[in-house]
Amino acid sequence: MAGAPFASSPREYSPTTPDADWFRAPRTTKGTGVSEVFSTNPVTGVATPLGIHETSVEEVVQMGRRSLGAATTFATRSLEWRAGLLEAMAQALDDDGAAIIAAANEETGLGEGRLTGELRRTSFQFRFFASVVRDGGFLEASVDHATDTPMGPLPDLRRQLEPLGPVAVFGASNFPLAFSVPGGDTASALAAGCSVIVKAHPAHPNTSRLCVRALERAASQVDAPVDLLQCVFGVAAGVSLVDDVNVRAVGFTGSYRAGRFLFDRAQARAVPIPFYGELGSVNALVITPRAAGARASEIGAAMVASVTLGAGQFCTKPGLLFVPSGRDGDEVVSAAREAMSASAGATMLSSAIREHYDAGVAALLDTQGVEVLARSSSGSGPSGAGAVLVEIALDTLSGPDASILDTECFGAVAIVVRYAQRERLLEALSDLEPALTFTVHAESDDDWGPVLIDLGRQLAGRVIINGYPTGVGVSWSMHHGGPHPATTSALHTSVGANSMRRWLRPVSYQSVPDAWLPESIKEDNPLGIVRRVDGQLRA
Repeated sequence: MAGAPFASSPREYSPTTPDADWFRAPRTTKGTGVSEVFSTNPVTGVATPLGIHETSVEEVVQMGRRSLGAATTFATRSLEWRAGLLEAMAQALDDDGAAIIAAANEETGLGEGRLTGELRRTSFQFRFFASVVRDGGFLEASVDHATDTPMGPLPDLRRQLEPLGPVAVFGASNFPLAFSVPGGDTASALAAGCSVIVKAHPAHPNTSRLCVRALERAASQVDAPVDLLQCVFGVAAGVSLVDDVNVRAVGFTGSYRAGRFLFDRAQARAVPIPFYGELGSVNALVITPRAAGARASEIGAAMVASVTLGAGQFCTKPGLLFVPSGRDGDEVVSAAREAMSASAGATMLSSAIREHYDAGVAALLDTQGVEVLARSSSGSGPSGAGAVLVEIALDTLSGPDASILDTECFGAVAIVVRYAQRERLLEALSDLEPALTFTVHAESDDDWGPVLIDLGRQLAGRVIINGYPTGVGVSWSMHHGGPHPATTSALHTSVGANSMRRWLRPVSYQSVPDAWLPESIKEDNPLGIVRRVDGQLRA
């Protein structure tokens, strides 16, 4: 095989050319100098003022100070109280569901069915994190009693994870609920004991505002610290959040360029802070010859359904579809072509995103050797777009043209890459940039399976067998992340119980009187949680 996948050369990046959609210019009301916040319907193109202004740099500074005060108080509350807060927030989202879904549909065009399911997932996340908080294992509590060792006396040592403090969260465009204001970053940070300031995405500001109101109402009902959750609007406010001295960590979901711009900004601070960015991904799906021979029609149709789901606006969309040459591979492609031709176009989240998509497709079609297999119809309105399936033979890719395998196009487009030899396939896969997911379709006795799994675990944070990567479950074992450029930290996940780890830091207590210790590491274990005591796990 070629060089190891984790040794990929870094993609080109210029800090002076951040993403145009995220850094778009604000609308200014004539004669006032105030940047208003507008809600834009992607189907009609109509922009409606919301009667609020973009957050100023000065306002961000004040919010940061208030957030620090809220975090200090919040950290003193019990785990049971914290779990109750999360459950109250889940209920508030459910109670306001009709209004939230209506606003989200107006701003995204995703449809009531999709948004109803997303709201259900969003409130579930809060309830799930409530159960994680009650479990207490996330604290990683450990106790080492004083003892003699071959190195001499060891003092009494106790350790737990503790909240970092105020966290900044950047809402994503493609999930206005599950990865935005009330999304997993917000829920996990609150579960970890941190206060949160969310930067609302410009594609759904009214949805963001309604979600903030629901969460604030829930916080008030359980007597949470004032300003535990705050929200800012506008580009300048987002950059200021990353710069603010009171912000201790950042969670971001968005484009590579915007994420890298903010990541570099976070590292350039006088005191650098963690920046956990999910930056996009070109996810590979590999079909072995055995799988193509056994399930050609099924795989061909299902992979197109995964590509076109949500107008292809999923970070886990399979963008590279490796299909074997020969008759069985031809059947996979035929089924995929038929499914793509029959699919309907969709409304993308904004006209700017659709423009980026159009430019990406145009660049792809300009690549030598690329052939259009099928197109769907186009969606309606200024943000409407069609889906595209193209094909290229692996052996024709060389030089600069090979870069199309590492270029994410956010939208319903995928490249079918036809391969003839296993060694050539493995070489090409090894040269791919790391990604969020790696999918393999193989038969149970297929000797390709173990080889591809071994390669996939080096390339991605989640390896999938005989399934599809779109759809990320909220659970204890889910990992939604991967090596750069998929994320800025391969060590962490933005989904699931372990996403809380991003907002916590370890503290050891040496020879501290029991009365002064946090409850999780007191001698009699009043919380009743599982701890490691003198090296042994105990309840």
